Amino acid sequence: MAEGATQQPEERTGLSPAEVGGGIRNALGQAGKVFRLFLEVLRGIFRRPFQFREFIEQAWFIASVTILPSALVAIPFGAVVAMQTGSLVQQLGAEAYTGATGVLAVVQQGAPLVTSLLIAGAAGSAVAADLGARTIREELDAMRVLGIDPVQRLVVPRVLGMMLVAVLLNGLVSIVGVAGGYVFNILLQGGTPGAYLMSFGTFAQLADFVMSSIKALIFGLIAGVVASYCGMNPKGGPKGVGDAVNLSVVITFLLLFFANLILTAMYLQIVPPKGS
Repeated sequence: MAEGATQQPEERTGLSPAEVGGGIRNALGQAGKVFRLFLEVLRGIFRRPFQFREFIEQAWFIASVTILPSALVAIPFGAVVAMQTGSLVQQLGAEAYTGATGVLAVVQQGAPLVTSLLIAGAAGSAVAADLGARTIREELDAMRVLGIDPVQRLVVPRVLGMMLVAVLLNGLVSIVGVAGGYVFNILLQGGTPGAYLMSFGTFAQLADFVMSSIKALIFGLIAGVVASYCGMNPKGGPKGVGDAVNLSVVITFLLLFFANLILTAMYLQIVPPKGS
């Protein structure tokens, strides 16, 4: 090396082990705080007085922002499922099972997932924004000073409202999706109404819809708790509220898909298929 030449500092190509460990500890800490809020919500449900008026208002608001999008999404979703499954069973020479495959796909998987995504995207973001705005205005701190638990007063009614509306929307999406799949199968794929309904009645069972409703209930709980936690812990003032809303939607989507995987695996192990 020539004299006077300065040695260039080495460029970092990745995170150090300390930074990785710190990120993991932070993620675990945030997960623990979300779980603690979940336990506080469970305790708040049974505490009195129950905020019934707030619950009704929140349930109505959540329903008002999700009913129309749910119905509009369910129609093309049911049609796409019907066309895709119908094309597949025709290739396999099993046209008689078109109704069963399309309807079960909508009821078992499609309806709860569509419902949960709309609940998380529309209602969850609104809840996170509302609680975030209250937090930066120090309303939650004022409630604590007055001896009012903000979890019982604000979070519990919103979580219960999202759970109730999620179950109702799941039934709506199931009905609209099945009807849309039925119409598109008959009109575009040349299916017969009798064969469609017969195959559905042969393989479908009440446990399918019950499990779909349970999924929607759990998805509503997850979306409500995560949205409430992100809304109650914004960072950086008004900009932090927007970041908290985005974070709540992303985290909720990830948790919902993992929860759906676990619940589906449990259902398939516990409930035997009809006719087996």
